Amino acid sequence: MNKQLIVGQYENKVEECVQGFQQYLDLSFNRIDTFLDQIAFDPQPQASIPNKNINNIPKFDQIQFPSILQFTTQLIQEVQSIVKLTIHKSFQLNQQSNTKHINQHNHNQLNFKPFTYNLIQNHSIKQTEFCRAIAINQDNSIVLAACNSQIKVFEFKQEQLKQIQILTEHQNTVNTLNLMKKSTQFISGSCDKQIIIWSMDQNNQWICSQKLNEHNSQINCLLLNNNEDLIVSGSNDKTIKFWRKQNQWKCSQTITDHTNDVVGLSLNEKQNRVISCGYDKLILVIEESSQDQKWNVIQKITVEQYGYRICFINDNVFTFQPRLKDQMYYYEINNTNQQYTKTKEIVVKSDYNSCEFQFPQQYIKSKCLLVNKNGQNVNLIRKNQNGDFITQQSIQFGHSDIFGQISEDGQYLMTWDWKSKEIQIRKYNEE
Repeated sequence: MNKQLIVGQYENKVEECVQGFQQYLDLSFNRIDTFLDQIAFDPQPQASIPNKNINNIPKFDQIQFPSILQFTTQLIQEVQSIVKLTIHKSFQLNQQSNTKHINQHNHNQLNFKPFTYNLIQNHSIKQTEFCRAIAINQDNSIVLAACNSQIKVFEFKQEQLKQIQILTEHQNTVNTLNLMKKSTQFISGSCDKQIIIWSMDQNNQWICSQKLNEHNSQINCLLLNNNEDLIVSGSNDKTIKFWRKQNQWKCSQTITDHTNDVVGLSLNEKQNRVISCGYDKLILVIEESSQDQKWNVIQKITVEQYGYRICFINDNVFTFQPRLKDQMYYYEINNTNQQYTKTKEIVVKSDYNSCEFQFPQQYIKSKCLLVNKNGQNVNLIRKNQNGDFITQQSIQFGHSDIFGQISEDGQYLMTWDWKSKEIQIRKYNEE
């Protein structure tokens, strides 16, 4: 609602009422002046003026001035009508905007065609060491690969990978990599219990700028918020830690509600809720207080089978993959009690008796696409306009040791698997 518009209309209406009041006064006095003029120019003496004419002279106490109460009431009614009209117009505009957005969103979804991720032939690179994490930057120009304790940095150009640097600061297997979007930095988490903040120096070389050492066991998963001033970490020490950036990164809070290893984390669109999963068969819903910025566990969900992968689709929905199950669980918020409940089970492929916790679920909003590794399959699942999830493609690798990431725009899927011992590049193609 436009505040200046309301104030302007209010002032105009007050002026109209004052003018109306003035016109009413002028009219009454004009009637008196006209009658007195008739008397002044009448040749008959005043005594001969008929009583009926004298009686027609308006007496001051009979002039019907609008009362203050009437004036106030009228003013309030006029202003109320302006406000109601403005609110109604604003509501209509919002409705039209929302409808347009929904229609455009549905139109975009309806325009989605069947797709496949096709392997780009002759662009794979041999990688004999175990590669448990891959990260792709925002413009698909830099790729990181965690190869045992090393981090290899690649330039990605013309859909080919070229190694440009090797980082050796970690002392044990690197499990997770997260590139920042607003700065030339990234974070890594390792079995050496460390989180390392990496920055690019003036020579375009990556260097260690800070180490975070407060976990007592290996780091399994990391999150960065959109502002890139919050890191969330999950560890085998059963804790979730929140790190805030001031001049340096510092641990601001620790959540201790899990009773076993924490292996999966996801942050919602509003950036005020984190969900986690662990070996204790618990899903935690953790919310940030708007008053003191403290994070509090607001819900605990017990599952029959623990899982490694969990992902917010939007603020009201998240998915969870129980380990080696042929179903992925769909949780939706209940508007009455504001608790998440499982409302659907979505069929996915597994086909194996083993799985690893690395390679988290990813949801690509622009393509309504969920990437869900399960067993020896990478399931590519599309969300349609009805909110249903349909598996569009399952890539079978013949082994459960598959790790990777999809690019932010959904154009590239990069993976490493134990069977091929290659970093492979697949590209999105609509049929």
